[in-house]
Amino acid sequence: MTDVLPARSLDGKVALVTGSSRGIGADTVRYLAEAGADVVINFRNKAPRAEKLAAQLRELGRRALVVGADLTDPGSVAEMFDAIRAEYGRLDVLVLNASGGMESGMAEDYALTLNRDAQLNVLNAATPLLDDGARVVFVTSHQAHFIRTTPTMPEYEPVALSKRAGEDALRELIPGLAEKGIGFTVVSGDMIEGTITATLLERANPGAIAERRESAGKLYNVSEFAAEVAKAAVEPVPADNTRLVGDVSAFVAE
Repeated sequence: MTDVLPARSLDGKVALVTGSSRGIGADTVRYLAEAGADVVINFRNKAPRAEKLAAQLRELGRRALVVGADLTDPGSVAEMFDAIRAEYGRLDVLVLNASGGMESGMAEDYALTLNRDAQLNVLNAATPLLDDGARVVFVTSHQAHFIRTTPTMPEYEPVALSKRAGEDALRELIPGLAEKGIGFTVVSGDMIEGTITATLLERANPGAIAERRESAGKLYNVSEFAAEVAKAAVEPVPADNTRLVGDVSAFVAE
């Protein structure tokens, strides 16, 4: 990993990244730890990966708390924040990274439950631990962020709509967060090479990733996009609370 954030810029801070046992979440939590943060690694069912990552970050001299939680279960979320309160007593960075909805065998309303309801519940549960100067980052995709004006692949549309519903619901909390001195940034990226979502999309619609890569000219990989997510936790909050990563020409009208 490279130095994405200024050295020691997060010394003394505590960061939670949801869904951080692998992929974008894992690289994000690593970048935050490399900048000095003590971290909380959250997973749903990848405990060995989470523990392995925690061991690596402890070698950097950071504290790393591993907490399994089903974000769609309010009781499980409450237990996670009880553990964070007991271990650290505070939270300075919350990255809402975990999402889904394309998994097989889930209830019909699972995408909305995870991508909207659970995101709100996690932020509300975290707020008592957040103080002046804290940051909240919500991770989404251009396909979801721009879904109101730009259609996406039919296979992804239910997830995109649920992610946009989650973003809208979270944005309604910005004034209240601002009153407490808490910054909120949405990080939206194009399709990310190597993610579970991209894999599932490619399986449902062979050639979709190559087509999007050709159209955009470049697609970010997991570590590159995670770097942008990590930067959103320390760099100034944009005026529109939105950090767009990658090509947006296909989503924004001329």
